[in-house]
Amino acid sequence: MVDAFCGTWKLVDSQNFDDYLKAMGVSFATRQLANVVKPTITISQDGDKVVVKTQSTFKNMEVSAKLGEEFDETTPDDRHVKATFTVEGGKFVQTQKWDGKESTFVREIKDGKMVMTLTFQGVQAVRTYEKA
Repeated sequence: MVDAFCGTWKLVDSQNFDDYLKAMGVSFATRQLANVVKPTITISQDGDKVVVKTQSTFKNMEVSAKLGEEFDETTPDDRHVKATFTVEGGKFVQTQKWDGKESTFVREIKDGKMVMTLTFQGVQAVRTYEKA
């Protein structure tokens, strides 16, 4: 399932994140905050559910759902979305949909690091995490 992703991950590199947030319509003040925060993500399994906890000095969040099952999520910038976790070709994918829009987070393990590619309307950001 998502065994390779389970653990605690600390952000070590972020590329093009501001442009991604700007494309999403995130306010300047929130983007400034988001660009300096170094979140820690903990991924675990609880029975047949995947649990993703994000902790930072800005906001702590936790989402939990079965693979392939849609769930309600409130994003750090306070959007209410319908989200889904899937595993596709060894990648752990999170899709968020709202107001006819869609964003995807594709997490993959490369050289022992978790590389998360965020995509919204053709704009991509890449955030790299190392095991904490």
